[in-house]
Amino acid sequence: MSSHPVLRATQKWIDEVVVGLGFCPFASASIKAGGLRLELCATTEVEDLCRLLVDELVFLQSQKGETYDSTLLVHPNLLSDFAVFNEFLGMCEDILAGLSLEGVFQIASFHPRYCFADADENDVGNYTNRSPYPMLHILREASVTEAVADHVDPAGIPQKNIQKLTTLSVAEMEAMLQGCRG
Repeated sequence: MSSHPVLRATQKWIDEVVVGLGFCPFASASIKAGGLRLELCATTEVEDLCRLLVDELVFLQSQKGETYDSTLLVHPNLLSDFAVFNEFLGMCEDILAGLSLEGVFQIASFHPRYCFADADENDVGNYTNRSPYPMLHILREASVTEAVADHVDPAGIPQKNIQKLTTLSVAEMEAMLQGCRG
């Protein structure tokens, strides 16, 4: 485990929320196999984050899935406003296209203030994508396809997660996030 507090908090979030609450039924196997990288981007400049995203995509492409399936790129000092973060995701898609990596990788997003388009900001369902810090999850499409093919009901995962969250309050979920940060 990393000695950096942001990466320790991220690992705790993965263990206790993502895996612990079962939000991603595929995460545990990838983590156990060592296929997930955690990378910290301490910059305060969007351009630096874009460069790091490009570098990470090139690195993962060079791995060809032999070691790493995905990377969580955590950027605690940048894009704290969710609306700005959400707009930045369009730049991420442009980067994928510019590198001709559409269909090879996808980018999932997590943010402390994540809010689904059709949800109220205080809807507990938003916590399926809320994290201690803003982060981008770069996923290898082939690995996602393989994992989904082995799952009984992949289309039902989001609804199952939201259903699970209805048994918890916003205060309980917020306390879990805060607890990850220490």
